[in-house]
Amino acid sequence: MAKKNSSVTEFINKDKTWQQEIRKLRELLLENGLTEEFKWRAPCYTHESSNIVIIGRLKKSCTLGFFKGVLLSDPQSILVAPGPNSQSARVVRFESLESIESLSDTIGAYIKEAIELEAKGAKVDFNQKDEIELPDELLQTYDENPLLKSAFESLTPGRRRAYVLHFTSAKQSKTRKSRVENCIPRIMAGKGMHDCICGLSDRMPRCDGSHQRKR
Repeated sequence: MAKKNSSVTEFINKDKTWQQEIRKLRELLLENGLTEEFKWRAPCYTHESSNIVIIGRLKKSCTLGFFKGVLLSDPQSILVAPGPNSQSARVVRFESLESIESLSDTIGAYIKEAIELEAKGAKVDFNQKDEIELPDELLQTYDENPLLKSAFESLTPGRRRAYVLHFTSAKQSKTRKSRVENCIPRIMAGKGMHDCICGLSDRMPRCDGSHQRKR
């Protein structure tokens, strides 16, 4: 079994809701030869420095998220998109230790397939969904703030798309302009619309509202 990361051990020991489930997922991941790391304040598992899967926690479930899950064959149909704009990642949600144990062989097979795809250099094609027209209000802001264009283009395709959908859902140009201006600090920081920017979230990189409870 691969070496355990002390930060992940601490993370698990502090968890009050999904401790048993996360321990079991950790066991399955290490058994399959992945390297255990701690990224984005969560257990993350890599193969030759490439991200393969990450463990997450939600109120009603814990999750095993495959970074390139959309490429997996998913014969058991257990993978779901974590959000409406998710183009690459796919997750498996677990509500009990028993549900993980019953799918242990399947999880192992999915992990092996994910590793094989990464070793072959498989890529997710973001082009089709990422070809979305930028609103004039954003383009005008580029002229006022040239660094914003570079920051926006450096975001992941999913984050760019989420911003554009947010901007263009407003009917009035004045509202669209206001939305763009309000999002500039997030964009410049390399954050998505729903990412934590205060560092207090328990579910990094997502914002879970912890800033309202911890201050």
